[in-house]
Amino acid sequence: MPSIDRRHFLRSAVVGGGILTVPSLAGLLSACTNGARPPAGPDHGGYGLLTDTGRELALPADFTFAVIGAEGALRSDGSATPKAHDGMCALPLANGHVRLIRNHEDRDDPGVAALQGDPGLAYDTAGGGGTTSLEVRLAPDGAAELVRDFQSLGGTIVNCAGGPTPWGTWLSCEETTGGTTQGWSRRHGYVFEVPAVAERQVAAVPLTAMGRFVHEAVAVEPASGIVYETEDRGTAGFYRFLPDRPSDLQAGGRLQMLAVAGEPNLNLARGQRAGTAYNATWVDIDDPDPAAAESNDLAVFEQGQAKGGAVFPRLEGCFTGDGGVYFHATNGGDASAGQVWHYRPTTSATGVLVLVFESPGPDVLDGPDNITVSPRGGIVICEDGGGEQYVRGLTRDGMLFDVARNAMNDREFAGACFSPNGRTLFVNIQGDTRAGGPGHRGMTFAIWGPWERGAL
Repeated sequence: MPSIDRRHFLRSAVVGGGILTVPSLAGLLSACTNGARPPAGPDHGGYGLLTDTGRELALPADFTFAVIGAEGALRSDGSATPKAHDGMCALPLANGHVRLIRNHEDRDDPGVAALQGDPGLAYDTAGGGGTTSLEVRLAPDGAAELVRDFQSLGGTIVNCAGGPTPWGTWLSCEETTGGTTQGWSRRHGYVFEVPAVAERQVAAVPLTAMGRFVHEAVAVEPASGIVYETEDRGTAGFYRFLPDRPSDLQAGGRLQMLAVAGEPNLNLARGQRAGTAYNATWVDIDDPDPAAAESNDLAVFEQGQAKGGAVFPRLEGCFTGDGGVYFHATNGGDASAGQVWHYRPTTSATGVLVLVFESPGPDVLDGPDNITVSPRGGIVICEDGGGEQYVRGLTRDGMLFDVARNAMNDREFAGACFSPNGRTLFVNIQGDTRAGGPGHRGMTFAIWGPWERGAL
């Protein structure tokens, strides 16, 4: 297997259609040699030590935040904000404001879940998940003010992550394959689309051709409209959806799973070396919407595996960059602390798969989950590890630093995304995902301050 130059982790990425220069992992790779976390601080691209504010977040000095959404709060449409704030995007509106679209990873069982929004537009009236759309006004310094918010997708369940599209929509993914045998009124395990311009709830239409599996995130290749999809299971596949009509995902298309040429069913979870490149191919999924998925959430994966598809552990966040797509395995690697992979197509049917980085342990990087890019080219990582929960930053030369800490509880951060002008970072604390939990509320924050002082 050929070895490639791995000095650059993310030379460029696409966010909202713009090409950005982003950090390299050279410093982080160097730090892996001795297993130490690179130093944090203003001299290293960070923003200094975090300071307790006496409120929900600990932040660097001179940074401010506002809560712009919280579980139970009354929304502009008269309904209560649902629980379990998770994946999110920030897209521009024609009036200069920002549209946030936020997932709700409600895991309540049928009969417990409370339907949100209009039953006539809901996918499944037993489902309590979906999305909230928020309109946010930004001041010149990045200060954020909520203008209005409303249910924009209803009747879905376990809406975990997803991704924005170049045509101005949010793809919201269900992280489950539940169905009628579990008490739901319809099949679940699909991707749904919500336009940023929608000013009220949209009809929930499942994009069944994109697969019925335990979805996590998606990333859309701008030039071709190909949608890459990750699967959050202990054994998982990496998929791509070839739309019949780019930007019209309801028109159907073909679902495929990545395989390594000449090495069928190669398990990439352990025993890998950063910088190693594999020749990759794609195998067709003959039935992307199998009825068997209801009792076997690996029904799609097993179709690809039968044709030689590669095996990954718990694939989560992904986004486009460097002529391909980056994605990560949250507990991949010999230390089970995370891997970052990159796939770059070389033809319409083949490409190169590279392990860019593998964390040697939680002291370097602990279970990377959501990842986003600032318009100035810095990387923001929501870790999903143990103990205290942080948002981390990554400099251009690969040094990690702290951006925020959850000062309330041990619930994870999710949905980090920057406003289009880069002055405001939006992020969620997930909160409880089920009724009867410890009482942790889902919350959405806007953070602003002197980003220009550091890497973000």
